[in-house]
Amino acid sequence: MAGGAFATVEYGTQYESKITIFVLVTCFVAAMGGLLFGYDLGITGGVTSMEPFLIKFFPGVYKKMKDESIHESQYCKFDNELLTLFTSSLYLAALVASFFASTTTRMMGRKTSMFAGGLFFLVGALLNGFAINIEMLIIGQLLLGFGVGYCNQSVPVYLSEMAPTSIRGALNMGFQMMITIGILIANLINYGTAKLENGWRISLGVGAVPAIMLCVGSLFLGDTPNSLIERGKEEEAKKMLKKIRGMDNVDEEFQDLVNATKVAKGVEHPWKNITEPKYRP
Repeated sequence: MAGGAFATVEYGTQYESKITIFVLVTCFVAAMGGLLFGYDLGITGGVTSMEPFLIKFFPGVYKKMKDESIHESQYCKFDNELLTLFTSSLYLAALVASFFASTTTRMMGRKTSMFAGGLFFLVGALLNGFAINIEMLIIGQLLLGFGVGYCNQSVPVYLSEMAPTSIRGALNMGFQMMITIGILIANLINYGTAKLENGWRISLGVGAVPAIMLCVGSLFLGDTPNSLIERGKEEEAKKMLKKIRGMDNVDEEFQDLVNATKVAKGVEHPWKNITEPKYRP
């Protein structure tokens, strides 16, 4: 147990809690989802400028890039529909996956959704790293996009629900910090592999490492008390709450979580409700 604090919650009620090693490790593993997202954001641009990558998959773009008789900017030389599809397919897949990820996160739990996201990342990174044709690249990017959709939906919720109120903001920011670290790592790897013949394979394949960490970690992480209560597992939820708070006196906080879950389940037509005038700017 690293320390103690009083967590201020709604209605001014204060619950005693401790900042436990278990919570810190759990939140670090979960934040790997942010690292994966950041890595994907940073890696693609560098890879698409590597000559061996362009020669293998986009020879037309490479020819235009090297043809000095074509008087147009480098930006225009990279204007290729297939190359654009490769870079944008990740974001399109993430958009689609986010609709399903919300339901999965609610009905099957946060850790299940994180595991699914990590698994999508893992398979997508391996496909891209071992790609022999453009089809494998596109499918890999789509799977990476599904991973982004699932992790971006589940990880912030998981961090928020696991963290004590006293450090909730700091642990939530861990997700954003890991995104920027992922971008930094991606650029450093691209810098180191840019001159290698198969450097693009290394750049695309290294994403499998944090994906494995997230998948394996998700198998051993506990789900949040909120999620367990939502799925009718109140005894497990109370045990988990005691574990993450580092003490046995959690009855009042637990009851608040149960009440909040009942209120949330009583909300009908949430998508329709946000269109009502009282919720508009």
